[in-house]
Amino acid sequence: MSQQRIFSDITRRRFLQYSGSAMLGGSLLAACAGTGGTGNTSGNGPVLTQWYHQYGEPGTHEAVLKYAKDYTKAKVNVSWVPGTGNEYPNKVRAALLGSSAPDVFENSALSVDQVKAGLLAPLDDIIVDAKSDFKPSSLAPFTVDGKVYGIKMINDPTFVYYRKSMFQQAGVEVPKTIDELIAIVKKLSNADHKALYLGPDGGVDALNQIAGWAAGGDFLSPDNKQVIFNTDRMAAAYEKIYELNATGAVLPDAPTFWWDSSTFQQGQVAMQWCGLWAMPLIQKSAVKDDFGIFPWPALDGQSQPATVNGGWAEMVSAKSKNLDAAKAYVKELWITNTQVQNDWNVAYGFHVPPRISTSEKTPKLTVSPASDAVELLNKYGHANSSYWNATMGTTLANAVSTIVKSGKNGKATLDAAADKCNDELQKELS
Repeated sequence: MSQQRIFSDITRRRFLQYSGSAMLGGSLLAACAGTGGTGNTSGNGPVLTQWYHQYGEPGTHEAVLKYAKDYTKAKVNVSWVPGTGNEYPNKVRAALLGSSAPDVFENSALSVDQVKAGLLAPLDDIIVDAKSDFKPSSLAPFTVDGKVYGIKMINDPTFVYYRKSMFQQAGVEVPKTIDELIAIVKKLSNADHKALYLGPDGGVDALNQIAGWAAGGDFLSPDNKQVIFNTDRMAAAYEKIYELNATGAVLPDAPTFWWDSSTFQQGQVAMQWCGLWAMPLIQKSAVKDDFGIFPWPALDGQSQPATVNGGWAEMVSAKSKNLDAAKAYVKELWITNTQVQNDWNVAYGFHVPPRISTSEKTPKLTVSPASDAVELLNKYGHANSSYWNATMGTTLANAVSTIVKSGKNGKATLDAAADKCNDELQKELS
């Protein structure tokens, strides 16, 4: 199939980041297979191999080749690796176990097993002076036992897009709590449009972790030794999603899933859960500047709103024959070179550079509403521990689906899911 984008505002980056692999437990399905890779051999010094998954945004392939060509301390061969869904992370996993692992590669998560097997090189020595310039949620998914194994390349927050004019006509304000959201959807839904779109599953895929964070909870304890999501507050947060859907004001289905903003662009809803990546296309649509954003509302006054800090990171194979050179290249691109970080995040897709100082100086992100997205990410962004794997994610999503469908027995359902997740966690810890 061609490299033409399948949806109006979703890229291959999103397919992999949220697909049901990759230790993240999301549920996006691949749309089409990619085609082969290529390389670049400019530069002097040691030879490095670098893998990227095949991005869909025009210009990304040319950009990574330019980054490699401009680097003068090593010859960097870039491989543009095809595959959607689980294919790319599976290829990385196989390569790390084999004898031809890339020196440098990107991934959206790591496996604790890979760290235990000595397949990933710790990168603390290259990030030490800049570590405080990364939000903890940018580091958590790539940190094991206090050591950092991935340098974040992009941050991807999600939030609710809302039509300002529709809010004004209905006489409602941006909600701060889930009860306020439930109250306003009833006023925003009418014969012309529904109030909110969360995906055809009523928000299970989009919110199964974010709603928990908005209740003030988390999924693993700070020491990563205990599953902690089976609380009354977390159960209440998921039961509220049932209550929200039960209003009849939530659009139950659409031709596209929540990550595609077409439903919002076409005026079918007053609000939609989506991501920063959709913002430029929304601004080019009939909506234009008639929109704002807000994070998923807090359960109540005892907690804060929430969003996710998703994205990709650069890693280094511990098997690299040029380990120091590989680490130096990663440091140059994703810690030192703010021009590359700016270019990669906003010149092709639309994302937030993980270094706080870089994001603050990226022109396209310094004006509202993009600057609002950066503020929400920095204030409310969460990410799960590296010990949270795909099996745990699927178990949680299934439990949340049960609660959202029935609105009952939330705590008991979470208790059963927590027992299964704890068994999986002990495997990670052993």
